[in-house]
Amino acid sequence: MTDAPEQRTLARNRKALHEYHVLERFEAGIVLAGPEVKSIRQGKASLTEAFARIENGEAWLYDMHVTPYDPANRWNLDPTRRRKLLLSKRELRKLIGATQEKGLTLVPLDLHTRRGHIKVELALARGKKVHDKREDVKKRDAEREIRRAMRRG
Repeated sequence: MTDAPEQRTLARNRKALHEYHVLERFEAGIVLAGPEVKSIRQGKASLTEAFARIENGEAWLYDMHVTPYDPANRWNLDPTRRRKLLLSKRELRKLIGATQEKGLTLVPLDLHTRRGHIKVELALARGKKVHDKREDVKKRDAEREIRRAMRRG
């Protein structure tokens, strides 16, 4: 067995934390084809436009872009096809109830490996208003100024 790290981040949705208030996080498995797995492990996946939705009691991930794996050109699938997410029944029931509440959505935060399997970290989130984003920027700037002042002495 190799000494691979327990968890390795393969792709991150950096925009998600800026656009949404994260209320709760979930880890889900994802159904992928072989060439997709190889492409994701090479870091050729993007979550920037991705979102998740519950349909007919199943969770689906939409608009995650996986660049086609070149050596498997014949078996490559649509790069932005919808992909099924694997969650426990308890988690699914909780998410079904929560997403029916107005203003809540499911947003993927990152793709990572856990014990050799590719997982998606999902967030139950509420969209931020413009003034919330401005507030966050002000807080970040203030913290940066404090750190600079402390470094100077």
